[in-house]
Amino acid sequence: MVIGHVPRVVIAAPASGTGKTTVATGLMAALTRRGLAVSPHKVGPDYIDPGYHALATGRPGRNLDPWLTGEDLVAPLFLHGAAGADIAVVEGVMGLYDGAGSGEFASTAHVARLLEAPVVLVVDAARQSRSVAALVHGFASYDTRLRFGGVILNRVGSERHENLLREVLAESGVPVLGAIRRSDAVATPSRHLGLVPAAERRAPAGEAMEAAEALVAASCDLEAIVRLARTAPPLTVHPWDPASAIDSTAGVPDLAAVLGPAPDAVPAAVPADVRGAGPDGVTVAVAAGRAFTFGYAEQAELLSAAGAEIVTFDPLTDETLPAGTRGIVIGGGFPEVYAADLAANEPLRKEIAAFAGPIAAECAGLLYLARSLDGLPMCGVVAAEAEMTGTLTLGYRDAVAVRDSVLTGSGERYRGHEFHRTAVRPAPDRPLFRWRGGADGFADGRVTASYLHLHWAGAPHLAARFARACRRGAVPSR
Repeated sequence: MVIGHVPRVVIAAPASGTGKTTVATGLMAALTRRGLAVSPHKVGPDYIDPGYHALATGRPGRNLDPWLTGEDLVAPLFLHGAAGADIAVVEGVMGLYDGAGSGEFASTAHVARLLEAPVVLVVDAARQSRSVAALVHGFASYDTRLRFGGVILNRVGSERHENLLREVLAESGVPVLGAIRRSDAVATPSRHLGLVPAAERRAPAGEAMEAAEALVAASCDLEAIVRLARTAPPLTVHPWDPASAIDSTAGVPDLAAVLGPAPDAVPAAVPADVRGAGPDGVTVAVAAGRAFTFGYAEQAELLSAAGAEIVTFDPLTDETLPAGTRGIVIGGGFPEVYAADLAANEPLRKEIAAFAGPIAAECAGLLYLARSLDGLPMCGVVAAEAEMTGTLTLGYRDAVAVRDSVLTGSGERYRGHEFHRTAVRPAPDRPLFRWRGGADGFADGRVTASYLHLHWAGAPHLAARFARACRRGAVPSR
């Protein structure tokens, strides 16, 4: 059964910090410039790199993470995201074989195998010559289930250095697909959680993208990379479909009791089927702008399939919620960087504090809903104070919901991810989630707010429940 044949290549590296993101995004931009429709993908939970991918290609950057969605969904989600594309470029995470915990689950190698995609290894060649061949040989021979298509040498010092590297790598049998010289023009600024998101630095990010494109185009054999991508075999799975995913949740309980009686402003007879964009549709306001840049594209697609109309709003500049709002989604980002501006937008903060409908917040959304952030007033929906700390909290979580909420049922298992340098105090006395060595999450019936990032494609009932709760439990805004 041949379902989807998308040419594809995985851009990997021996470790973080080798220039993998620069090469991957530069390659995406260079291929796009040549008239190819390029589908961008990122291994792992990271939100920031896909923003640069979207800038390079004009298509949504999409994550492929076996931990968050289950490995059976990786290829279907890939095909969904790559629909209509001429080629797909998949940027890896960390080192090629680095996975969740001590194993290789959710590693770049794991995803490359699930996609049956050839791997190109980006190697930082600075301050070494013949040792590069030993490094490449080790990575190429470590897992014979992977197919190594070539290597791109990064941070090459000179023409003599490049010639020496090509000579020693010729003995390894792994083709050299590019040799990139050191360049400061493609540098992307970083801060406490990594690269500064593209949405926060549009003009400089565009300039850096153009520089990366020019560097990759001049230094890499694009035709050879395209030929390599076309050697990937057809995938024998069906593309993921948000409507079908919502249909699969028909038997999942709604947990409507946590919302209490439906307000009189909401029709009493609401169809059980949450799909359809007619008069029973609901408006869900999704936070966006420079302070809230993190979100998986599939979340909005699922909510749309569940009958919601998605409208974005910017908590930095919009003084009111979109008209007709019945539910609010506030994802991740950097509110700590913009705390003063968020605090200054008092009209919106007050409207959110008084909002009667369901709210789903993750990480940055939790901080915004708190009473304060670094001493500055926020929305006050969550009875806690938030502040920056010097401690990085990072890692996958195998969590169990221990309370019913507008999204979760007690006893349900969720796989998520934490990534922040903040804390909220006091911690919830009745947390929403527990996992080995930890607990997190506030819930009061209509509101869920947690540090835990969830990929809703792995749990589509979250979208179905939220849409139903919006329809049942909220008086439309204005």
